[in-house]
Amino acid sequence: MNYFLKDNYKSLNTASHYDDPIDSGARPLPATTRHAVSQVPTETSSSSQGFVSLLGRDGETAKQTQIQHLQIQTVVAYNWKTGKVVKRFRGHEREITKVACIHKSSQFFSASRDRTVLMWDLHASSQARQQFSGHAMVVTGLAVSPDSTQLCTGSRDNTLLLWDVGTGRCVERAEVSRNLVTHLCWVPREPYTLQTSEDKTIRLWDSRGLQVAHMFPAKQHIQTHCEASEDGHRFMSCSSGFGGEGCEATLWDLRQSRSSVCEYVGHLQTVASCAFLPRSVALMPVVATSSHDCKVKIWDQDSGACLFTLSLDGSGP
Repeated sequence: MNYFLKDNYKSLNTASHYDDPIDSGARPLPATTRHAVSQVPTETSSSSQGFVSLLGRDGETAKQTQIQHLQIQTVVAYNWKTGKVVKRFRGHEREITKVACIHKSSQFFSASRDRTVLMWDLHASSQARQQFSGHAMVVTGLAVSPDSTQLCTGSRDNTLLLWDVGTGRCVERAEVSRNLVTHLCWVPREPYTLQTSEDKTIRLWDSRGLQVAHMFPAKQHIQTHCEASEDGHRFMSCSSGFGGEGCEATLWDLRQSRSSVCEYVGHLQTVASCAFLPRSVALMPVVATSSHDCKVKIWDQDSGACLFTLSLDGSGP
């Protein structure tokens, strides 16, 4: 389970990465569709806060399996205050891996194992407004530029693609050997995108030509997630692991030193996501992490001390 905080909404997102090549090539939107789960801002909410998540579990019977298979191929929008379903969006042919919202907009994107990205509008019809096809394998990263004009996508096919949101055209393509993308995050107010990978490295990409601007020191374990601070000065990354080996989140400096600043150690399994929490929630800068050990932890950003642990039994991968 991945938890990450954006400017004006909260998002809960799960993603599984599979080594599953699919034949490439653009094609029209499919007539039939399926299911996942997503809470995004609604017209009825007084705040623009919402949740995004994906649900799915193996069924005990063929009927249950079929229903649950459909569920992880649909995006579902909820009113975050009432918990009621607002709208369902069906368009993907396989499981959804990531959801990304456009800041201060009703539009959002979903990525899937069908190697496509679809663009949706909460206040329009339930049909996808745009399809982005170009990856040869499951899409595992989505990042929207601060001005919402560009979309960066990453995949297990070792590539990053940069798209013009307005036209749906791919304008840049980059490939790095063994760069199995796990997550993407656009740095606020900058032309840079952060990317984590199964090769244990974190790359900083310059969207102006889609070139690697910097590579951070490799970690000991697969990097599963990254998140930039609102001011763009720092970012966090998450490590895989088991039994307390690995299982940490790391705070990095994005400015001159570009080095690690602090580590948050205490989870017992893979850390799936992280978030910089708003300054309004505490007297000190705090960050949050979630892990496959079914725990969410709140940390003092500067000292690395764990301030609070919330156990959510049964919420693991």
